[in-house]
Amino acid sequence: MNADDLDAYESKLELELYHEYRDVIGGFNYAVETDRRFYLCDTVDVKVRTEGAEVFYEVAMGDAWVWDMYRPSRLVKTVKVLTFKDISIEKLEHTELRMPDTA
Repeated sequence: MNADDLDAYESKLELELYHEYRDVIGGFNYAVETDRRFYLCDTVDVKVRTEGAEVFYEVAMGDAWVWDMYRPSRLVKTVKVLTFKDISIEKLEHTELRMPDTA
């Protein structure tokens, strides 16, 4: 496999991952971004922890989908992340499609 084949393979995986993301986002309540991964999940809990002078975050997620094109299964029952870096948590708003009033 040459470099072009590897690039094409990774591009194909990333496109498939994007399509999967687009298909599943409507089933989750939160989008969580850490310094290493992006998650969709139903529940999220963040705790600030200290150890000596160090401060870090413990992020627990339930029923999660992980943006990682190399995982054989992206759906995970529980996830725990420990990080010293920033975390972004967004509550997803699901606007229902409505038919326009015709009257």
